Amino acid sequence: MTDAAGPRRGSVMGAEDAEPENRRADMLRDRGSWRLLFGQVRPHRKALVLGASLSLVGTFAGLAMPILAKSVIDAFGKGAALAGPLAGLSLAVLAGALIAAWGRFLLERMSEGIVLATRTNLVERILRLRVPDVDRLKPGDLLSRVSSDTTLLRAVYTEALAGSVGSVFMFLGAVVLMAIMDGLLLLVTLGVVALVALMGLAIAPRIRRASLEAQVALGEMGSVLDRALQAFRTVKASGAESREIAAVSGAATRARDRGVTAAAWTSVAGTGAWMSVQLAFIAVLGVGGARVASGAMEVSALIAFLLYLFYLVSPIGQLIQSLTQLQVAMAAIIRIQEVTALDSEPAASVGAGPARDRTPVGVRFDDVVFRYGDDRPVVHDQVTFEVPAGGMTALVGPSGAGKTTVFGLIERFYEPQAGTILVGGRDIREWPLGDLRAALGYVEQDAPVLAGTFRENLVFGAPDVTEGEIAQALARTRLDDLVERLPAGLETPVGHRGVLLSGGERQRVAIARALLRRPSLLLLDEATSQLDAVNELRLREVVAEVARETTVLVIAHRLSTVTGADRIIVMEAGRVRASGTHEELVDADDLYRELAATQFLVSS
Repeated sequence: MTDAAGPRRGSVMGAEDAEPENRRADMLRDRGSWRLLFGQVRPHRKALVLGASLSLVGTFAGLAMPILAKSVIDAFGKGAALAGPLAGLSLAVLAGALIAAWGRFLLERMSEGIVLATRTNLVERILRLRVPDVDRLKPGDLLSRVSSDTTLLRAVYTEALAGSVGSVFMFLGAVVLMAIMDGLLLLVTLGVVALVALMGLAIAPRIRRASLEAQVALGEMGSVLDRALQAFRTVKASGAESREIAAVSGAATRARDRGVTAAAWTSVAGTGAWMSVQLAFIAVLGVGGARVASGAMEVSALIAFLLYLFYLVSPIGQLIQSLTQLQVAMAAIIRIQEVTALDSEPAASVGAGPARDRTPVGVRFDDVVFRYGDDRPVVHDQVTFEVPAGGMTALVGPSGAGKTTVFGLIERFYEPQAGTILVGGRDIREWPLGDLRAALGYVEQDAPVLAGTFRENLVFGAPDVTEGEIAQALARTRLDDLVERLPAGLETPVGHRGVLLSGGERQRVAIARALLRRPSLLLLDEATSQLDAVNELRLREVVAEVARETTVLVIAHRLSTVTGADRIIVMEAGRVRASGTHEELVDADDLYRELAATQFLVSS
């Protein structure tokens, strides 16, 4: 029972309660983001240590140059030979450059490996997401997370991480040597730098927030463009190019505006770093000049100190840039985390092979209740029916009756809120997901064909089939004549989404692909909707033939394709209202009789 004195879960919080909650959520999210960001470096510890060590050696060689420059100046002042000091200085420059370059290469190679692993894991995660999550997310935004967000991570690992290692060593080494040379001037330098560093820390959260908003806007732009490309012909046929261009441009403008905001804060941070060095130079020049004038410091020492001061320019700039890139990376990590935090299907379901024995299985729905979300209407309201093993059973009814949802539940694309579904007398929740789907052949309503060759589409669900099985499936679906006419036969590309094939050809390819899986249960969703009368008749014969060997469950709006079914189940408004043969339903069910009459299958 809910305590009346306390806030209830799901109630609206006041501003005072919500703000601490939001801060805690941000802290937890940031902590997880940092763990994910640096946890990916852990498998590459050896490369990191070796690259960092080489960077350290290169840094030490570079740090020796101001001291060597001091020796050259002192030798010049004393009239001594300059060949030795100049040779030492040149050698230090060359050795430092080569060693530092090798160390940076190792770090960048490590970084590229990390980015590759991130992209691979993200793609694997996306392709294993559950169907409801993919329904909710936008394809363009998912593509943006794989491409754009991981590219930001690449900049962090290859530039921020690799550059920061050398910069930290350079900064610390310069500070130590400056302390040895003159502690007072070092305090003056660090005082100025610290003020700017505090400003940078204050700006960092704003950079991250602006970068996150920019990435979200970029994902939205990708989603808008993807929508137009997915319906490219419809856009052109509707004369909607200008409207879609305006929509994409609007999304691009929002991405630009948020990117400009991020760039503004980044510029402030960069300007601060540059100003810190200039102010430190002025302060050191003033204080150091006074110390030289008083005799407390040699001119050569002041010159060497000023050289070390400029040695701080590069590492401070690199560290500020790295801090900025880390904030951008945090925004990318947050978006990647949103995907990795979603539930995924077990890995065993991916790439599961077809069931080779093809033992027919039956299906039973018992009081199944289902809706596509808590705020959506009920699609199945205590649906109960049984499909016997073997033979053909048809699902018919008006649009919106819940027929296609039956297939989605059998495939476990979705989980019912109540009731049980049995396949082969076994609750589908007890089936290993890979085994369940391997036993099914599924032809979707829009019969998708993937970019690639004709052969690749045929064997997509059964890559180990023989040439004889392919030839049999082609003959069954009357695709053999088409293959003979194609310029490269089975190796002919079919274009993006099968655009080079007609609607009926794509449908037959999808059916042949399902037959090659040798399923125990064949699910056909409007499998003949785009076929002409001749091919429809032929396919009806194929389905009847297949039904003698396996279980066929077909959804049909065109009743002529299922009048010979062993059993017809009539659905309306998410319920089963009748079942029987065509003749029985014509006599007993008003809705079926009306559907049959409108299709001239019975006298009205």
